[in-house]
Amino acid sequence: MNNKLYRYVRRKDIAIGHVAEVGVYYPETSNIIDFINEGVRTTLVEADPLCVKRIETFFRGRDNVKIYPYAVWDKNELIVLYRAKASTFVGSLSKSPALINDSYKLKEADKFTVEAKLFSDIDDNTIDLLSIDIEGAEWYVIKHLKSRPAIISLETQTDNYINPYLNEINDWMKKNHYKVWFLNDTDTVFIKDGILSLNPFENILLTIYNFIIDASHKVRKWRKNVKKILLPQKPF
Repeated sequence: MNNKLYRYVRRKDIAIGHVAEVGVYYPETSNIIDFINEGVRTTLVEADPLCVKRIETFFRGRDNVKIYPYAVWDKNELIVLYRAKASTFVGSLSKSPALINDSYKLKEADKFTVEAKLFSDIDDNTIDLLSIDIEGAEWYVIKHLKSRPAIISLETQTDNYINPYLNEINDWMKKNHYKVWFLNDTDTVFIKDGILSLNPFENILLTIYNFIIDASHKVRKWRKNVKKILLPQKPF
C-alpha cells in the first residue's frame, strides 16, 4: 500500500511535515517509506525487539527518523505479544488476523513481553499522516491520539477478519470530522474534512474504485471460506 498512499498524497499536493507509523514490522515494508526517503520527519513505533533491530540498522544515520520501541496499548504496562510472522499481536485480544485468518494457536515459544505506552505519551500533536497496523489494537492508538492528522490509514479488514473495534473507530472518525478517502485490500484511508477537494468526475471514479475493492474483498473472503471447507488447512 505504501506507494499508493504516497502517490495519492503527492498527487493532491497535501502538505505533510510529520509522518508516523505504528506497527512497522520490517523497515522495507513500511507503509510510509517513500516519505522517509524524502526526508520527512518520521515517528516509527514498533513493539517487537527483533524488528526494532532491523529498523534501527536500516534507518541508521537518518536524522529525520525517531524510533519508539514500544507497544501501544490502553495503559502504560507490560503486555504479552505473540509472534505470528507479519501478524504479531497482543495476546489479550480475542480477534486478530492471525487468529481469524490463519487459525493461529497460542504457542509458548512465540510469546514475549514488552513495555506498552499510551500513544498520547508518544504523540507530540504535530502528526500530519498516521499509518496504523497493529493487528486488532488500532483503536488504542486512535483513542489516545492528540494530533488530528490530515490522513489516517489503518487496517480494517483482511479476508474473514474485521477489526474488532471498527464501530469505535468509525464513531471517532465521524465525531472528529473524518471521511473515507479510499480503500485497499486491508486498509481504510481516512481524510480530515477540508483537506481535499474532489471534482464530480474524481468523486465518481473514487466511488467506483472503492466499490470494486470492497467487492474484491468479499469475493476473496468467499473463496477462502470455500477452500477451508473443501481443503481443511493445518493450524498456523
